[in-house]
Amino acid sequence: MSDQSKYNQRGVSYSKSEVHNAIKGMDKGLYPMAFCKVLPDFLSNDIEYCNLMHADTAGTKTSLAYLYWKETGNLDIWKGIVQDALVMNLDDMGAVGATSNIILSSTIGRNKNLIPGEVLTAIIQGCAEIIEELKAHDIELHLSGGETADVGDIVRTIDVGYTTFARMKKADLVINNIKNGNVIVGISSSGQCSYESTYNSGIGSNGLTSARHDTLSKYYADHYPEAYDPNTPKEVIFTGSKRLTDAIIIDDQEFTVGDLLLSPTRTFLPVLRRLLITHKDSIDGIIHCTGGAQTKVLKFIENKKIVKNNLFETPPVFQMIQQESKTDWREMYQVFNMGHRLEIYTNLDTANELIDIIRTFNIDAQIIGHVENNEGNLVDLRSPYGNFMYS
Repeated sequence: MSDQSKYNQRGVSYSKSEVHNAIKGMDKGLYPMAFCKVLPDFLSNDIEYCNLMHADTAGTKTSLAYLYWKETGNLDIWKGIVQDALVMNLDDMGAVGATSNIILSSTIGRNKNLIPGEVLTAIIQGCAEIIEELKAHDIELHLSGGETADVGDIVRTIDVGYTTFARMKKADLVINNIKNGNVIVGISSSGQCSYESTYNSGIGSNGLTSARHDTLSKYYADHYPEAYDPNTPKEVIFTGSKRLTDAIIIDDQEFTVGDLLLSPTRTFLPVLRRLLITHKDSIDGIIHCTGGAQTKVLKFIENKKIVKNNLFETPPVFQMIQQESKTDWREMYQVFNMGHRLEIYTNLDTANELIDIIRTFNIDAQIIGHVENNEGNLVDLRSPYGNFMYS
């Protein structure tokens, strides 16, 4: 069975082609090449300011957290789900320069028969803790409230999402203007940075439907039928060999499969805030490699070839997923970040200065490629597993 067939049968799409077709032709805001849609300042009609608003969820990672919680009873996992949902908003907004004074509103839908109040408490308290932790990096987040709904007829277990809003000066925006001759600084998604308490596998929040079903065993289909869509063909449900509590050794440390698949999505907001204070005028583009992963940049270039020829070593979590799923490596780079989830496009001298700053956060960074002029848009990705072209 092809990788694309498995994705379709599971009801997911890494390209979100139907979504993009649905919004095709809609207004793209003041700056079409901005990573997030930028709106006029509707609040006060000040031409020097703009508004940003974003919405996202932790996606199907909540289903994985549900399995882990049921197996272990560990409520701490839900704070990670809050972080996943928050970061999918915050780091997208950070890619246009919004790094503080951001208003949050939550939307939580749960099946009350399966998700008790103690889980809601862990989620709400987890958000408050993350807000406090980011204050140490001069990042001010303001929770305005939200909606928690019991919608068991719609949501099988739980869905956790946030909407974020910021008002900022247009002069502080980063608008993608990726140029011929730019080099690309990749910022690692894995390891343990200075503001994390444990190793991060780098999994992020994309591709978790595939990661869950391709890696975990039929045990979960048999014991937790509520954790998957019953309309999905049985042959693509939990086809792997692993249990969440199985041990994985990384650099002589023992982790579980659950630890790797549920590592909270690392926020790069503290890093971006520092870089934009010191080097904003030398940054020509910021790409958050979420949906579409290493091909995400295709939506933000004009007649450019993005050459990625010095990628990070593939983190163990993605090696595990590929070994279990036998997914073609070309597809892996379209579904998963594969080692770096943020790219900064700049000149060579600035790149080296940015790398030095990033490493002060105990986050690895390196020049992973460069930009060339081209007829049309192309990503030329050269990996240890083969060279792949995406357009």
